[in-house]
Amino acid sequence: MSKKIFNPADWTTQNTKTSKPRTSEKSSFPPLRGGQEGLSDINLITQRIEAASVDIATNYADWRDLGFALADALGESGRNYYHRLSRFYPSYSQSETDKQYSACLASHGHGVTIKTLYHLTKSAGVSVSIPQPSKQKSSIPQNGDLKDLGEEDFSPMGELEGAVLPTFPDEIYTDLPGLLQKVVAKSNSPEDRDLLLLGSLVVISACLPKIYGIYAEREVYPNLFLFVTAQASAGKGRLTLCRKLVDPIHKALREVSKLEFEEYQRNLTEYAATKNKAETERPKEPPVKMLVIPANNSATGVFQILNDNNGSGLMFETEGDTLALTFKSEHGNYSDGFRKAFHHETISYNRRKDREFVEIQNPRLSALLSGTPKQVSALIPSAENGLFSRFIFYFMNVRPVWNDVFANSSDQTLDSYFNHLGMQFFDLYKHLEYQAEPIRFCLTLAQQQAFNAYFSQTQNQYLCLYGADYLATVRRLGLITFRMAMILTALRIMDGSLSYGEGGGRGLLVCRDNDFNTALSMVKILVQHAAQVFQQLPSEAVTTVPKNQKQQFLDELPKEFCRKDYLSVANKLGIPDKTAEKHIKRFAVNGLINHYAHDKYKKP
Repeated sequence: MSKKIFNPADWTTQNTKTSKPRTSEKSSFPPLRGGQEGLSDINLITQRIEAASVDIATNYADWRDLGFALADALGESGRNYYHRLSRFYPSYSQSETDKQYSACLASHGHGVTIKTLYHLTKSAGVSVSIPQPSKQKSSIPQNGDLKDLGEEDFSPMGELEGAVLPTFPDEIYTDLPGLLQKVVAKSNSPEDRDLLLLGSLVVISACLPKIYGIYAEREVYPNLFLFVTAQASAGKGRLTLCRKLVDPIHKALREVSKLEFEEYQRNLTEYAATKNKAETERPKEPPVKMLVIPANNSATGVFQILNDNNGSGLMFETEGDTLALTFKSEHGNYSDGFRKAFHHETISYNRRKDREFVEIQNPRLSALLSGTPKQVSALIPSAENGLFSRFIFYFMNVRPVWNDVFANSSDQTLDSYFNHLGMQFFDLYKHLEYQAEPIRFCLTLAQQQAFNAYFSQTQNQYLCLYGADYLATVRRLGLITFRMAMILTALRIMDGSLSYGEGGGRGLLVCRDNDFNTALSMVKILVQHAAQVFQQLPSEAVTTVPKNQKQQFLDELPKEFCRKDYLSVANKLGIPDKTAEKHIKRFAVNGLINHYAHDKYKKP
């Protein structure tokens, strides 16, 4: 949000005049509670502003004061809120917003308090009412009398748990492939937009035949695993809309299977009526063709369906405990097959009916699951079994905002809208299915260099923060990034903006820079979501002790600091001085902070 060049000197001379009106309306706004409760208040206000998608600071002075307010109340921790509140400005810039907030931190506020946030919010027409704890039961209107039910009538139902995690940056949504732009157009919040984008990428990843890439000298395909986790009623159920993108493919395969089975039954009847069976070959039962594989299945059943469909399939379950319970059953634990399928490793099994040993070469399975945090730990009790690191995790923020369920007056439902998009994608699927030659996806040399540089640094940073248990997650996120870029680039074929011969070779699909940047930007957020889920696994599964202490220490450090500053932060967190000094040295070695002069540090 670049509205004016910030000049701290100008602000210092005007401070006395400009700051008082911001703090004089004491009776208009609820007081900010201290500690974590105060942070909850700011988060609640921020979520209301995001739900309204309104720019509360439409001029430079208000935007500057908003930075002062957050810096005064939260210090460095307010930077994320400043971005979340600034991004509704039409010319929002992440780098300039960062620069502005750093300037606000450096000038120490000069009297502007967090009440400025309440003032700007209320002026923009967004409620600033904060629910207060009440020992009495809330008053519920009787006999349908809704007109007197105001904000003050609500009592809180308990604080929302969990940290607020970042959503994907707005920039990635400006140049998505056309199909995905239509998908996210129906989102109702930043989290919902991310959800629809991720869910679409995963279901589509199961339906891009003939497209592959070379990663670590191995052939890999676009298939992805996703687990969306959130508390009940957080909105993760909207993932079912994503399945409609591939329903036409599933239905077409089922129809083919039905016709083949009817033909098989006719041939079987003719065979039964044949007198001389020695000269007639018994008809073979046709494969059962489908795209979506039921999770509530035996291991042999899942592998048989994969084999019948040439190793390709999609597992789609909106209740993660369905798969967790299946894994715990006597004949349903195909967790090892899941892990092998992620890397397209051969899956072997025995068909008891025909006493036949079967090997599925090159399995290509995608999976989309959702559930509560407890369902994650039920499915993946430990980070050590390898299943955790193969999944993309998205931890949904709980939004205490009621969406207007009557806002859209159109006769077109979401179901029909997504069904229509599914038919459009079906055309691309058929186009790829009928290609004679496989299509190889690749990154440019510059993209490869940027890819290696980012993951080399990220691996060192998370090894420092979380230890070796998290290393597999970072490494597999590299493969996930490659696959996401593959899907984004393949969808450009639908737009007519890219052909698979582009790049100088027949059957070559060269990644566009914007699609590479989109995939990398998404993974920079997803690595944080995975870390959040990782920390919530049962304590015996996580070896970092104490859990998240290093990450918390790093987060609390200001943008620029010295030894006195970091020891003050360490003291607040109960970290001994010598331990803090060791943490700072490790942070510097791993690029988490920059030690640029004697006793001078800054975050990159």
